[in-house]
Amino acid sequence: MLTTLKTDYTDTCAADLAWALGREPLPALAVLDLELAGAKLQLRLLGASHQVLLDEDGGCCSETVACIPGSRTPLPLGVAKQVGDWDYEFAARVETLGEAAFAGRAQELLALVADHPNGLAGTFPGSPHAFTALLAQYEGGGRFSWRTWHAYPQEGQLVVTRTRVLTRGRAGGLSAADALAVPGSRPGPVSGAASGVRVPAVL
Repeated sequence: MLTTLKTDYTDTCAADLAWALGREPLPALAVLDLELAGAKLQLRLLGASHQVLLDEDGGCCSETVACIPGSRTPLPLGVAKQVGDWDYEFAARVETLGEAAFAGRAQELLALVADHPNGLAGTFPGSPHAFTALLAQYEGGGRFSWRTWHAYPQEGQLVVTRTRVLTRGRAGGLSAADALAVPGSRPGPVSGAASGVRVPAVL
């Protein structure tokens, strides 16, 4: 799903992003509610980036990546921790691109997410390549994942994140090497086993 966010575009930058777990739902400009393998997953576009809420069997996981006033937790390169009944793994990377490459990458990602049943993207007024996009999937074995992109055309930077969450005790988490490599690379297709959708290699 692709939408134009009804808010003024502010000249923020990648360095302003902060990461947080466990926050309550923040005011959202656009929301996509999904049900994947019996779990409820909500993708939320905020005025200053994103929030993802995952709820399965009464266990909740809330991730926020946004420009959060007063936050002292900058965007980490990688995190692996236990959150309630979940094992949570997060990785982030900043891509710096030239003007033409940035425009092409933005168009590519927006087209992909807009056409995906588990995707939500919002563009900001005032800049055709200023956007936030999210794409979720169920990988099977009790594991859920999502990727996000935060575009800052004024500085040619694209912040890419990858999250995987699974029930504690399930095998097969994201290795340290994968956590660092996945967000900035272009891996082959990953099958969304229970959801019946495939995430293309463009990710």
